[in-house]
Amino acid sequence: MDYNYEQTSEVEALDSIYYGDMQILQTEPMHKFSIPIKSEEYDDGEGLACQLVFTYTLKYPEDLPLVEIITDESFDEIVDKTELYNHLMEQAQENLGMVMVFTLVSAGQEWLNVKWDSIKKEREEEVLAKKKADEEAEQKRFEGTRVTVESFLAWRKQFEIDMGIPAKREKEGKDKNKLTGKELFLRDTTLNESDLKFLDDGDAVKVDESLFQDLDDLEISEEDDEDDEDYVPGQSSDSD
Repeated sequence: MDYNYEQTSEVEALDSIYYGDMQILQTEPMHKFSIPIKSEEYDDGEGLACQLVFTYTLKYPEDLPLVEIITDESFDEIVDKTELYNHLMEQAQENLGMVMVFTLVSAGQEWLNVKWDSIKKEREEEVLAKKKADEEAEQKRFEGTRVTVESFLAWRKQFEIDMGIPAKREKEGKDKNKLTGKELFLRDTTLNESDLKFLDDGDAVKVDESLFQDLDDLEISEEDDEDDEDYVPGQSSDSD
């Protein structure tokens, strides 16, 4: 096989296919050139793009070419270029013995499209998942938290602690042990005895009967009362 002829012919064909995009980096001692690849939506502001750099070996195409992938930071943030390199090497092994750069470029182009479609799908699913989570959170905000027996008891316990209810109950329990005045009176019989002793030792109440007149000696004239214009039965009248 005339390796130089095969290599020169492929370079000329590739330059015709990728005219304006392909860059010849060197021709001696071996051909080296770069061809850009990009996903379909890259020109619209989204997608993936990189440069494939090929260097022929002495016995290419019976030996594999050297392949290098040049990427930027945006590419590396979302794609592992090792995956692309391994994919290209698999394709190269399948085409060993034939000129293969066009096949590798096409395989790389297709890989970027598939990868970008996968990335877009993942992003859309993340957006939908976030939207669903936000809707569920909003729904729960209106519905409130579902109350169970356990959650209610735990809430009530904490509420009583915050309000100081246990301390109040303890104080009330202690106050119940204190006797009221009535309870002390009923329990302590000495109080009863002291009252009775006071009655026994006290001076007897004496009534002076001379202060009262004999009601039978009083003369009341009913006629006089009846002649009185202001007389009201059952009430005594005052004399002028």
